[in-house]
Amino acid sequence: MDVRTFMAGDPDLQLRGQLVRRLGLFREMLPGSFVENKRSCGRPNCHCADGKSLHTQYQISVLIDGQPKTFHVPKSMVDQVREMIRLRQRFEEAAAAICKINLRRFLKEREKS
Repeated sequence: MDVRTFMAGDPDLQLRGQLVRRLGLFREMLPGSFVENKRSCGRPNCHCADGKSLHTQYQISVLIDGQPKTFHVPKSMVDQVREMIRLRQRFEEAAAAICKINLRRFLKEREKS
């Protein structure tokens, strides 16, 4: 029996195959969380000195060796970094879906034994 013929009758295998084929899309993913803070710069003559019109600061927050670290994100890279972090979140969703399918298939196979 051809593998494609076998997969055609099993929606779980079809979904798992689609998810695995999409994994290449995730090669640019970044770990962590995107953080956007508002703050004053501390210069007395700056527009932010009134506390209302604050500067926006962008960061990525990650765990490295169990310790939280933050890294500045240049304004020119904000959209790119946000998308790279979203890719990691989508990767985790895809991995969870694959694991769920594999567990369901394992439990079915176990019942047959």
